[in-house]
Amino acid sequence: MDKMNHAFEKMKMMVGMEIEEEQRASEEESSLSFMDDLNRDCALTTKQRFYGFAICLSAGLTCTLLSMLVFFNPVKFGITFTLGNLMALGSTAFLIGPQRQVTMMLDPARIYATALYLASIVIALFCALYVRNKLLTLLAIILEFSGLIWYSLSYIPFARTMVSKVFMTCFDTEF
Repeated sequence: MDKMNHAFEKMKMMVGMEIEEEQRASEEESSLSFMDDLNRDCALTTKQRFYGFAICLSAGLTCTLLSMLVFFNPVKFGITFTLGNLMALGSTAFLIGPQRQVTMMLDPARIYATALYLASIVIALFCALYVRNKLLTLLAIILEFSGLIWYSLSYIPFARTMVSKVFMTCFDTEF
């Protein structure tokens, strides 16, 4: 039984959940920063984290799927698709915490993928809300979807390398 409790505590640590009161006390003694304050103020139970994750992910996927209904109106499509992506991205912060989410997004292995993805979200919203040009919004959504795929691949070991090599071999033809 002790082995199972130890394994469960290890799993909690891997996803960024608190395991003991000692850990909370040591965090309070550490230097205070904005993200530390946010994590401490947003202390949720495991059950609350899973509920928050499930609700946020479900809402994000629902928005993304509902955006397909307005596909031929790129402005509405861009807004609902981007809102769905933001909710789905935010859902993981419930599981691992906002500080760890930001730390993982800014990891050197995925900093460029994160920048591309977040920039494409801003561009898509700008084109949909401010410019209101259907062609530009559609191009921005294609860029956003590409950024989402590249960002997602950054969490799978060697996935981006493999996809890059596949594209290189597909487009490396001699005439």
